Amino acid sequence: MGLANTASSQTLVWTDQTAPAVDSLCRQFQQLYTKIREESILPDSARRQFQTIMLGLRGRFRAAEPYRLDSMLRDSLVRSTAYFAFPLRAHSPDAIGGSRGEGYRDSGFDLFDYNVRGSHPAQDIFIRDRDQDCLEDGSGQPVDVLAMTAGVIVGIETDWKPGQEYRGGNWVWVYDPILDGLFYYAHNNAVLVRPGQWVQAGQKLAEVGRTGFNAYKTRSPTHLHLMFLQIQPDGLPEPVNPYEWLLAARLF
Repeated sequence: MGLANTASSQTLVWTDQTAPAVDSLCRQFQQLYTKIREESILPDSARRQFQTIMLGLRGRFRAAEPYRLDSMLRDSLVRSTAYFAFPLRAHSPDAIGGSRGEGYRDSGFDLFDYNVRGSHPAQDIFIRDRDQDCLEDGSGQPVDVLAMTAGVIVGIETDWKPGQEYRGGNWVWVYDPILDGLFYYAHNNAVLVRPGQWVQAGQKLAEVGRTGFNAYKTRSPTHLHLMFLQIQPDGLPEPVNPYEWLLAARLF
């Protein structure tokens, strides 16, 4: 099976035999997103590199029997209540910000241009943390960030410091080969996974925090920023609102 990158000036084709190893693709993703965050790569170059990486991941996983699902089987699996895990331990959809997910705004989103502002293609899920110490008020303990689905860790940030203008703080990116998309978990305090690691739905990825330029400010309640990007046939990302998935997710 071949996958073509039709947006590049030259057609790139990955086959099951020629796609780079998953670990290599994860390292490439890690390096690319760090460059995007640091604005050390032009948006058009970032798009081309992203396409190459995502088409490679798709090719690698589609070569494995468990991921060879037709659209009907995939849709049936996603509709099942067992597929998704709620991403905060001991929390429920009541913790989602706004009314019926109204905080989601995808207009103007551009993953590759860090100067683009104003969109919020994500759901924010809040903990009770009045003193802003990143601990749940009732238990006095950190709140675990859990993987919503099974997938491979493709990128992490663990070294955010107060004063830095990076908006996501300490983040985790997970590629789900069944959905063929990326989950992004941001503002974490501690990150406990590494690129190339496989995780299951409900597995701990991190602990909720206040990292990131805006999330660190006292006006911002402590929360998890959750985004999902659907990978399109050409390998580029399109945001999808995960609100209905959160409502249907298993609680841990």
